[in-house]
Parts: sequence; C-alpha cells; structure tokens
Amino acid sequence: MLRLIMDQRVPVFLVVHANGRRRYGYWQSDGSLMALPSDECDALHAAGRIVLGDPMVDRAKTTYRVRAATRGTSRAARSALTA
Repeated sequence: MLRLIMDQRVPVFLVVHANGRRRYGYWQSDGSLMALPSDECDALHAAGRIVLGDPMVDRAKTTYRVRAATRGTSRAARSALTA
C-alpha cells in the first residue's frame, strides 16, 4: 500500500463525506476509481507513514491528497485529520 502511495505517478486521495464516511482511492488510467482499504490507510496515517495535503472542501465532502511522509514529519502534521 505504501509503495503505491509513494509512486508520484499515481495520486492517491482521501475523501471524507459529510456523513463521516471515509474512502481512500486513486483513478486508474482507464478512468475508473480504485478504492484502497481504509483500515490499512488509516493505520499508515496513524503511524505517521502518510500525510494529508491541504483540504479541498465542498458541501458534500472534503478531499485530501495523500502522500508518503518524509523523515522528520512532526506528530502535529500527522494528526491533521480529526474528523
């Protein structure tokens, strides 16, 4: 999972819907959405292995770009998502 997130050619996103539902995923080259296991991605986030980018907010959802954490990422940056 982390290897996929580290691949700069495949942007991975976290979508948090207004009802609290969370979904990690990326778009395949054929235009279809590939979902990733939320539990595994949440565990990587909690462990500080991935970080979330700036939120893009609309009425129905908030979308974050997901990236691999760089060495020395602070715990405060890792806890950006408190939804």
